[in-house]
Amino acid sequence: MLLHSVDFHRPVYNLLGLPLDAVGMLQAAQRLEHARTGDRPFFLSTPNLNFLVAAQDDAQIRDSVRRSDLSIADGMPLVWLARLLGLPIFERVSGSGLFEHIRANTVMPWRVFFFGGQDGIARQAAEVLAGQPGMQPAGWAHPGFGTVEEMSNPHLLALVNRSDADLLVISLGAAKGQAWICRNLPRLRPLVVSHLGAVVNFVAGSVQRAPGWVQRIGMEWAWRIKEEPHLWQRYASDGFALARIVVTRVTPLAVLQRWWKPPQCEFDRATVELQVAAGRVTLRGAWQAANLEPVRIAFDGMMAPRGTLHLDLRAVSYVDAAFVALLTLLDCALSETGGKLRIEGMSARVRRLLELHRALPK
Repeated sequence: MLLHSVDFHRPVYNLLGLPLDAVGMLQAAQRLEHARTGDRPFFLSTPNLNFLVAAQDDAQIRDSVRRSDLSIADGMPLVWLARLLGLPIFERVSGSGLFEHIRANTVMPWRVFFFGGQDGIARQAAEVLAGQPGMQPAGWAHPGFGTVEEMSNPHLLALVNRSDADLLVISLGAAKGQAWICRNLPRLRPLVVSHLGAVVNFVAGSVQRAPGWVQRIGMEWAWRIKEEPHLWQRYASDGFALARIVVTRVTPLAVLQRWWKPPQCEFDRATVELQVAAGRVTLRGAWQAANLEPVRIAFDGMMAPRGTLHLDLRAVSYVDAAFVALLTLLDCALSETGGKLRIEGMSARVRRLLELHRALPK
């Protein structure tokens, strides 16, 4: 059973193994408002630099973001990396900023359940929301600091589901929060679910968010260190990791994308062949965001339950970050249904691009 409804028509791009949607604040808010009319939970991921660094070596974090219905760039370093690689992700959309945007602009108030955080903070955040426009408290829970399994007990899930919340805000630490959502999403009733770790602190007032001008110049990290001094170690570690990633992955990928990008005629001649009964998709030519519609349709058509899906790339000469994002979504979705993606006939060039994109299927 899929944890989510896979949308291969999203404006999504791969950034070093993580899918990022090319949306701004208004578009992201509209997606969440639309999700309130759905019939299954909508999983919002908000990867920042710490997510990106951890995901390079942690398949569980990487896969949790791939399973989300919307993934926004919550951190200016991600926007800067996207620009270096030519991706159309021009705006930072932070989880806390999105929360406040919806809070200020929604027509129908959201009912919010806070799950996690330091002892007493979730309750304090719920009390702050009480009586305010835009968002109303639906409840809160402090599950402690146990394992994901311990925090997934039926009593806690029932508490969340009885609340009639529209938005479930998780605050358990990024890796644990994403894992908790992936484990429990099919059993949750709130229609929007997201790990928004800092939001509960901002709402409760235990931490002050950076002024707008500090956010705009990309220095919110410095403000956060002022507010929470213990964060300096994480930010320092992530900074060194970012420098290493730029040297070992981003720069080589940016260079090879420019050198290896073929003439337009190869994109114009790109074709897709489906053999549904055999579970096979054969692609030919070069693929980029502008000509991917046949691939999107093909991947949609191959999502019926089946075993191995064979993807023949032997006649493919080039792929960009938009194609790679679709590939990772397909691989993740198939794994959830017990299927497997088998790529056949990759050229050395395509394999190298996928390696640098951090997107080679297992």
